[in-house]
Amino acid sequence: MKEFFGAVARFVKSEVVLTAAIVLALVSMCIVPPSAEYAEYIDLDTLALLFALMAVMKAWQRAGVFGALAHRLLKSANTSRKIAAVLVYLPFFLSMIVTNDVALITFVPFAIIVLKAAGLEKQVIPVVVLQTLAANLGSMLTPIGNPQNLYLYNRSGIEFWQLMLLMLPYAAVSALGLAAGILLIKSRPAAAIAAQGAQAGEIRRDRCVEPIIYAGERAQNDGDRSGMFGIIWPAIAFCVCLLALFKIVPAIYIAAAMAVFLLIFDHRTMAAVDYSLLLTFAALFIFIGNIGNIPAVHDMLAGIIDGNELIVAVAASQVISNVPAALLLSGFSSQWNALIAGCNLGGLGTLIASMASLISYKTLAAEYPGLRAKYLGAFTLYNVIFLAVLLGISCIPGLI
Repeated sequence: MKEFFGAVARFVKSEVVLTAAIVLALVSMCIVPPSAEYAEYIDLDTLALLFALMAVMKAWQRAGVFGALAHRLLKSANTSRKIAAVLVYLPFFLSMIVTNDVALITFVPFAIIVLKAAGLEKQVIPVVVLQTLAANLGSMLTPIGNPQNLYLYNRSGIEFWQLMLLMLPYAAVSALGLAAGILLIKSRPAAAIAAQGAQAGEIRRDRCVEPIIYAGERAQNDGDRSGMFGIIWPAIAFCVCLLALFKIVPAIYIAAAMAVFLLIFDHRTMAAVDYSLLLTFAALFIFIGNIGNIPAVHDMLAGIIDGNELIVAVAASQVISNVPAALLLSGFSSQWNALIAGCNLGGLGTLIASMASLISYKTLAAEYPGLRAKYLGAFTLYNVIFLAVLLGISCIPGLI
């Protein structure tokens, strides 16, 4: 019995958001008993496309594509500021395609390895803080950059380019803000970055060690598939996912085909998909659907949110993070532009405003336990500044 409760405690600690979502769903089920209407709550298109995209990104990550790209770009970086620029803008631009959490899982450990090799460990806090900001800010530009964008894109029915044009001013200002942050880093010559050291370098994260590997070479961490197969099939699959994104082919068909392919040819990638995120979405769909069927609660929340979508989204994100905020608020308002902008900007602020930010914190804290408080201070300061600036931009008439 003691072992059982210990296992439950560990699960709750590691999956706080999922646990909260399940509890909310169960409580709401006591108020609104299960019925056939529950099936209408679940947005299968979002879940299917999210699964397919996560599988593609995991496959590329395991093949070492992103590590190889980073290494190539760093070859000509011979000063601390140039290295910082590469390490920061990589997650900014790639998060638009590979999602913010994948960008941080890949490039924060890589950054620590590179900074160590270059003798620039004193700059680890500003670089990791800027990387975290970069991933959260770059990802807001596209529907596939983060989970809340994918959900709101599917739910709203807006066009792909409409979402990009909506978020373009914020992304452009963010890019300039990141440049200003990089300029604050003192430029000085960096020690030569040993290619082999970066290639074989290891960093401990959440009790596991992940080597940085190169595309086209056999990964050493868990027997990943080698050669061009591990690079080409995700590329083809990503193009197929775009068919669902542009609503040419139903997402559920693509997800089913992806699952069959992975079970036959790449079961390790199948196992690496973040199923807790999919379950979190499903539980929140049930909770939101049930709340929407309680007239008094629905009317009260709708009254609070109406006309204040952006500010409410930013505020809610600080407490429950921006993905649950997007799912919750979408049940009470159809002001999609304000919700999209608000949930994206809401990823700035507290450490839990965007759950992807926890990836950076855990990675740095595991390697440098003594820097946790200093990192949190710098993280909060940078986030508040960026959030204030971007909220100011949102006040420009006609922007939303």
